[in-house]
Amino acid sequence: MMTHRDTLEVLAAHRRDQVVVTTMGSVGLWPRLSDSPLDFHYLPSSMGQGVPLGLGLCLARPERGVIVLTGDGGLLMNLGCLVTVAQYTVPLYILLIDNGLYEVTGGQSVPNAGRTNFAALARGAGIARVHECATRDEWHAIAGEGLSGSGPVFVWLKVAGEVGKATPVAPRPMEEQIRRLRAALGA
Repeated sequence: MMTHRDTLEVLAAHRRDQVVVTTMGSVGLWPRLSDSPLDFHYLPSSMGQGVPLGLGLCLARPERGVIVLTGDGGLLMNLGCLVTVAQYTVPLYILLIDNGLYEVTGGQSVPNAGRTNFAALARGAGIARVHECATRDEWHAIAGEGLSGSGPVFVWLKVAGEVGKATPVAPRPMEEQIRRLRAALGA
């Protein structure tokens, strides 16, 4: 099984000029691989808001493309976002990091961990381009296609969980991140 870092290393190798929105555990790892003004580290007071943020960015700047890294716990807190996203043809690439845990809030198991079929949920919501990857090689093999073309795209990445991780801190204050992203998008 791949690690969370494995998923991000493959992403770093295949990312083009898209915005990357990180949430929860990815906030602590992605800055080690990328420091682009197009990186936005989102740690809201409520989980599950990364995909709606990514959709908003896509609707505002459809020529750019947005990759959202979300966790299984966060997605479960806002499953309705998949139905909303599916009604649009936008370059939104949702990467679900499924570790079966609320990893950064204490390592509690996510409800129905290991039994929820996130690919079926995405397809059932109306997302046509859905991929599942349990190994780094599988993810590497589809990453180029999975991070390009029309969307939305949903990629279910099954990773090993790590209990005992601290809640990450964004590398910059939110105001600075917003300024950097606006400047990079020409807003």
